[in-house]
Amino acid sequence: MLCERGIRSYEQAYRNTFDINALVMLKEKTHLLVIADPSHGIGVRAFVDKIAMALAVTGADGVIVEVHEQSERAMSDGQQTLSYRQAEQLYKKLKAIAGLRDV
Repeated sequence: MLCERGIRSYEQAYRNTFDINALVMLKEKTHLLVIADPSHGIGVRAFVDKIAMALAVTGADGVIVEVHEQSERAMSDGQQTLSYRQAEQLYKKLKAIAGLRDV
């Protein structure tokens, strides 16, 4: 299994530079599952779902998202952690995208 989580760069607007191109190439070049972590990659709660959906469209075998009952009170990485409700909404969207890919 391989996991794309982004890399540190000079960009200051978000936590890491997340390379969707790498995900596509890894899927092409290896037999391994390719998982992506948009929570860590973008580091901004408001955008985690959008990046996760983009990853699903590109063919990620799975996504890792950080979830907490009260995301704003999480002891670690709260700024990128989804609430239970946000996570549930995202999972529904990801399931729909996966269904479209299988057509």
